[in-house]
Amino acid sequence: MRSKNMRKVFKIVKRESDQENALKPQSVYDTTPGAVERRVAVLYQAIEPPVINGVSKPKKPGGYRDSGADIAYVLQKAGTSIVTPAENPNSSHEDGWCFPDTETGVLEAVSRGATHLWANTILFASHPLQTSSELSQYAATLRVVGQPPQLVEHYDDKNFVNDLLRKDGSFHLPRSRLVHTIEDALFNRLRLPIVAKPIRGRGSHGVRLCHDVKTLSKVVDYLLEESSPVMLEEYLEGEEGTVTVMPPSSTNPEYSALPIVVRFNHEDGIAPYNGVVAVTRNSRVPSEQERELTPAYEEIEKACERVAAKLEMTAPIRIDVRQFSEDKTSKFAIFDVNVKPNMTGPGRPGREKQASLTALAAAAVGWDYPRLLQEILDSAHTLQQLRSMNIK
Repeated sequence: MRSKNMRKVFKIVKRESDQENALKPQSVYDTTPGAVERRVAVLYQAIEPPVINGVSKPKKPGGYRDSGADIAYVLQKAGTSIVTPAENPNSSHEDGWCFPDTETGVLEAVSRGATHLWANTILFASHPLQTSSELSQYAATLRVVGQPPQLVEHYDDKNFVNDLLRKDGSFHLPRSRLVHTIEDALFNRLRLPIVAKPIRGRGSHGVRLCHDVKTLSKVVDYLLEESSPVMLEEYLEGEEGTVTVMPPSSTNPEYSALPIVVRFNHEDGIAPYNGVVAVTRNSRVPSEQERELTPAYEEIEKACERVAAKLEMTAPIRIDVRQFSEDKTSKFAIFDVNVKPNMTGPGRPGREKQASLTALAAAAVGWDYPRLLQEILDSAHTLQQLRSMNIK
């Protein structure tokens, strides 16, 4: 059931020199004599995202401390050295496992010996990881699991990404438009039903399917109070899925899609936020037989790899897709690119049933949660490299 790009053999890559190594992803399995022990510190979201072009992205309650604790605990259990703000954090609680992503928090993690930072947070161009002069002295060697902050600032804008992909000409996307007023939404002869959503959203926050003008007016009015403009998007009637794309790493030089995860049990046409409904209750990986009967699955996986390459992503991304119609031969359209996918997973006491869409996909290729985290850690880049990346 695995697409051919996932039938790759992961192996340790020999380093040509220390200088070259500093600009490449580094294998967590590297046993080269003299190699520095990897000490990982996980960051959570403590900083309120800034208003960008008049639009703000809602901060997640808790700042991803739950998934951050999952990552730190499971990596530690798997044998990776973890740096934590608390001396012996309680595995049953999320506190004490992660450092805040403030400049002070990041510097504390580094001062405690962290060689790798796992940026389990929302990044942007003014984030300390990008701008801190105090961190500059470590930039050439300090490694980060995460996206380039300057790129994320652009790619968190759904309309910006859609326009970028449309200009490429090789991707299928739903029709959409931006509206700045309720009048724009009501008097442009838009075809109903239609999906209304913020252009800088988080999960399913604010996303609504509007069947009539009255609902559309109410939803747009609510979203405009949060931020303007609002995106109105063609409603896709077919099967929904999501594709995680792994970035290049020291063991795999290409962008590689994990198998598609299909979504079901929608609430009024929209997949509910996984903080409300566990993904194991409304998501699954298609069987090998289903994949053989639906060539569109592998086709969209390959398209998602091209998206990740075009955006130059340095950490996993998750791309939400949906078929234009209920016909199994229908093309999938890309309707949302998530540069910071949820990374919850089982391991800590009381978290046995926790899973993310990415973890479900990874399980289909034989990766349990610890293996998935190790593969992601294997893609860490130097802070210097991430800081240098911006829109070309």
